[in-house]
Amino acid sequence: MSNTLILIRHGKSVWNVKNIFTGWVDVELDDSGKKEAIKSALLLKEAEIVPSFAFTSFLKRAQNTLQIILEELNVYNLHTVTAWELNERHYGALQGLNKAETAAEYGEEQVHIWRRSYSIPPPELKLDDKRHPRFEHLYSDLPLDDLPVAECLKDTVERFMPYWFDSIKPDVESGKNVLIVAHGNSLRALVKYLEKISDDDAVKELLITNKGPL
Repeated sequence: MSNTLILIRHGKSVWNVKNIFTGWVDVELDDSGKKEAIKSALLLKEAEIVPSFAFTSFLKRAQNTLQIILEELNVYNLHTVTAWELNERHYGALQGLNKAETAAEYGEEQVHIWRRSYSIPPPELKLDDKRHPRFEHLYSDLPLDDLPVAECLKDTVERFMPYWFDSIKPDVESGKNVLIVAHGNSLRALVKYLEKISDDDAVKELLITNKGPL
């Protein structure tokens, strides 16, 4: 099978298990997340799909998921591109906070708006907050204006889609199998475009089914 776009969310991370807002914080995969990555590889084997190119984010939970998948597929020396544009949505000042405790403090309705609104971001990080991406070596080469301090899904779409058109879509259209291992919201941004999903529907739980070759 050729000309296939494969979208895989990273396996469960250690902060997913602890119910903590993660965003751009670079946390490890949980053991259960590693098993999920292996399961993803087995599904690709069953479908007889072998990736020709791979794209992933700057975050190690996505990169490690990709590595596990490729090892299970016995695919080595694959052309792989890492891009910050594929990062998870930035949760601003919520990053590092427990979701249940945050809901207890601010109210479930407010936290639901921050999590599920298409165009309302959570509280922003201040410039001197140590959680600001400017203090992270991964982003030392990026202009300060490019670094988010909080994002809603709309912001994630606007960050991701130019990269899709410039860097990923040409490989898909070349007739190759392109694998993207990224995050729930960055993948949601792409699926919104591919499936022509409305702004309101885009913030609902993401379900990706096998659509066949693109």
